[in-house]
Amino acid sequence: MTSIDWKQLAAHIQNWAKQLGFAEIGFAAPEKSDHQRYLDDWLKNNHHGEMAYMERHGKLRSEPDRLHPGTQSVICFRLDYLQHATQHDEILASDSSAYISRYALGRDYHKVIRGKLKALVHQIENYLVEHEFYDFSARVFTDSAPILEKAFAEQAGLGWIGKNTLLLNEQAGSWFFLGEILTNLPLPASDRLQTDRCGSCSACMEACPTNAFVAPYQLDARKCISYLTIEHRGSIDEDLRELIGNRIFGCDDCQLVCPWTRYAPETNERDFAPRHNLDSSTLLELFQWTEEEFLSRTEGSPIRRAGYLGWVRNIAVAIGNGPRSQEAVKVLKSRKGLSALTDEHINWAIDRLG
Repeated sequence: MTSIDWKQLAAHIQNWAKQLGFAEIGFAAPEKSDHQRYLDDWLKNNHHGEMAYMERHGKLRSEPDRLHPGTQSVICFRLDYLQHATQHDEILASDSSAYISRYALGRDYHKVIRGKLKALVHQIENYLVEHEFYDFSARVFTDSAPILEKAFAEQAGLGWIGKNTLLLNEQAGSWFFLGEILTNLPLPASDRLQTDRCGSCSACMEACPTNAFVAPYQLDARKCISYLTIEHRGSIDEDLRELIGNRIFGCDDCQLVCPWTRYAPETNERDFAPRHNLDSSTLLELFQWTEEEFLSRTEGSPIRRAGYLGWVRNIAVAIGNGPRSQEAVKVLKSRKGLSALTDEHINWAIDRLG
């Protein structure tokens, strides 16, 4: 029989995680989440657009034991990423500046969080071996496998899923990443849950430039700027291009207006500091990156997901939404010939600048 005090171990995990930089930790039972039904309805309405990977794996997302056999606990983590030094409103108000979602200005969060979670698993394992407990198994996740992250984080007391479909936290708003460890350890579930505190507020829905929210808690990704500039690989609907403004990778509008984000603390994670002046570059500067420069300057960055042609497409749209100038037209013409996709959006921008 083991002499492990699971409540005490949970407290140790809390402390170790804080030392690694995590802002908050919670524990959830691996019970099947009710949010599977919401996911099924979302997929049925084709609100996932071209994200075919969301359709795969069936009910796997809500059943942790199938992802990691023997799972008895889901440990959920919050890692803040907001840099208060970066100016949001000023950049969005400048039609010549490039706006990149705040989460993507620094190092890829997948790499940062995965490294921290693996280090924590190693600490847990060492503790258990010291107490002669050898039947330990664990698997780490961060937006990297089919699991309903927000649903389990909600069950673990890290927040509530808001009307903008993001996890909201009463101390941190939504400027944070999530990570999980599935383990066979019987850790006590968190007993302090945060209830939905959105109330009658609809600021996020009203602020969405493309009206992507079809109802509270329901997002049609096909109209979401984050989807259009990151996940979508084809032509952006002309009716939506003007609404994108100067947002070239992602969109934060529904977070910027959320009353709860006013409490968001600044991150201490150096890896999330802006790289290559991505928080202060102009559209024309970024548009002139060659593919080699793009690959070099986005190494280890989430921006890589858009791909070079997607990057050029996005910036062409943003330039087309900006001020008319001979320089802008000249720069647009200089990138023609890369592909039919980019030429389509470059020509649209040139026509708009007239």
